[in-house]
Amino acid sequence: MANRLMFEKPLGMRDTLPFFYQQKRKAREAVSHRIESWGYQFLDTPMMEYLETVGEASAIGETQLFKLLDQQGHTLVLRPDLTSPIARVAASQLKEQGYPLRLSYDGPVFRAQQIEGGKPAQFEQVGVEYIGENSIYADAEVIALQIETLKAAGLEEFQLTVGHIGYVKGLLKEVFGDQEETQEEFLRYLYRKNYVGFRKALEQVALSGENKARMKQLLSLRGQKDVLATAEEITTNGACHRATNELKQLQNLLESYGVSEYVSFDLNLISHMSYYTGILFEGYAPHLGSLLCNGGRYDQLLPSFQSTASATGFAIRVDRLVEAMEQREDQVGPVLVMYEPHTFDQGLQVAQELRAEGEQVILQNKAYYEEGQNSYKQVIDVTEGGASVE
Repeated sequence: MANRLMFEKPLGMRDTLPFFYQQKRKAREAVSHRIESWGYQFLDTPMMEYLETVGEASAIGETQLFKLLDQQGHTLVLRPDLTSPIARVAASQLKEQGYPLRLSYDGPVFRAQQIEGGKPAQFEQVGVEYIGENSIYADAEVIALQIETLKAAGLEEFQLTVGHIGYVKGLLKEVFGDQEETQEEFLRYLYRKNYVGFRKALEQVALSGENKARMKQLLSLRGQKDVLATAEEITTNGACHRATNELKQLQNLLESYGVSEYVSFDLNLISHMSYYTGILFEGYAPHLGSLLCNGGRYDQLLPSFQSTASATGFAIRVDRLVEAMEQREDQVGPVLVMYEPHTFDQGLQVAQELRAEGEQVILQNKAYYEEGQNSYKQVIDVTEGGASVE
C-alpha cells in the first residue's frame, strides 16, 4: 500500500514548476540589477536564527514561527523575515564600517500557516534596508527605488499607498487620552482593515460628537496630496502635524524623482509589522488580491541589537510580482537538435556551436522525442543527409 503522504507537501509549502521558476528568476534578476545600480550591496543571512534574538525581534507573531532545537538545546526559528537578521548583522559585523549602510537581500522566509487558505508558508522576498540615516531623504530614496524596481521588472500598473504611523497614533492619543487599551483596540481594527468593526466600536465609546466625527473622518483621509491639508485641519496634535509635514516633504521629493504619479496617501494606514515608527507604505497591482510589497521606517528595531541606528526599507514578494505581470506564454523556447545514434557526433557539434553563440539547446535522441512536448525556437533534425531545419 502506497504511503498516503507520498505526493503531499507540508502545509503551506509549494512546488515551483519550470515556467513559473523562469518567470521568478527573470523578475528577481531585473529587480536585483536595479537595486545594485542605486549602490545597495547584497548579503545573505542564515535560514535559521535564535528565537531569543531574531525570532523575538521580528514583527511576525509567535504562532507563525517554525521552531526547532539544536544539539545544545537552544530554540531556533526558520527566519520569518529578512529585516531582523540584517539588523543583527548591521549592528554587529558591519557596525565598524560606519553609517549609512545600503544593504539588500534576496531569499526565502518561512511563516507557519494554521490552515491552508492558499497562503504559502515559504516565499521569496527581495528588498533593501537603508540603515543609519533618519531623514526624509532616506525615506524618499527607498520609496523611489521601490517604484523603480517594479518598473524594471516589467510591471506597468501598480500603486503605492503611503501613510504615517505617527499620525494615526497621535490622533488616537488626542481623542482617547490615556485610554491605551481603547487606542490599541482601534489600531487593531485598522491593522485588519476592518472599517465596519471600527465604526461599530466607535458608536459604543463615550466620546463627544466632535471627536466621533474626527475618528470617522480619519477613515476617509485617502487620496492625493490634498488629503494632507484636511488631515492637518482635524487635529491640533503636534505629532500629527509633524507627520503631515514629513509627508508633504516626501511628496515634493518624489516629484523630484519623477515617481509621484505612482503614489497616493492613506492616513489610516497601519502595518501588521509592529516595529514601524514613521512613514510606511504598501504596494498593490490590479487583479492581485494580496499585498505586492511594503516597507517603511523602523527606528525601534536596531535598538533590539544594541544599536541606536535608524532605518528604513522595503520588501517585494517575488511570487506576487510575477502573478501581477502578464504571463508571457509566448516566450522563445530553446533550440532542439535531434539526432539518431549514428549521427550523434554531428548533432553534438551543432549543439555545442549554438551554445557557444549563447543559445539554449536541447540535444535529443529522436527515438525518444514526442510531438508537442515543448515549444522550441528552432528544430534541427540531424540525419544522414545533413541537418534539416524546421
